[in-house]
Amino acid sequence: MTGKKEETDKTIEAILEGINRIKGKEITIIDLNTIHHTECGYFVICHGNSNTQVNAISQSVEEVVEKHTGEKAWHRDGYKNAIWILIDYGEIMVHVFQKDAREFYNLEGLWADAKITKIEAEN
Repeated sequence: MTGKKEETDKTIEAILEGINRIKGKEITIIDLNTIHHTECGYFVICHGNSNTQVNAISQSVEEVVEKHTGEKAWHRDGYKNAIWILIDYGEIMVHVFQKDAREFYNLEGLWADAKITKIEAEN
């Protein structure tokens, strides 16, 4: 079981690096492992200030994860309008929003009973 946890941690680290490279805002990790009947173990959420930045963050995440782990996204959606891009790594779902969409969908509020970790921004 340790191998899967280490793999997941390595993927999350790569996701965070990809987000930080393009200055993603308010990075949050939601650990869903203690909640029953969830689709995955973790959400990693952030936002950008424009569809261009949201697109760039998402592409950066995919590039860094593939480079560091060899893993490609199972599924991705939202690149066309870049208001909310979802990148699915199976155990981890990455949500890159524009700020207004993030506030509207409020995933942190929907999953408030999960363990939520806010990541300090890198300078």
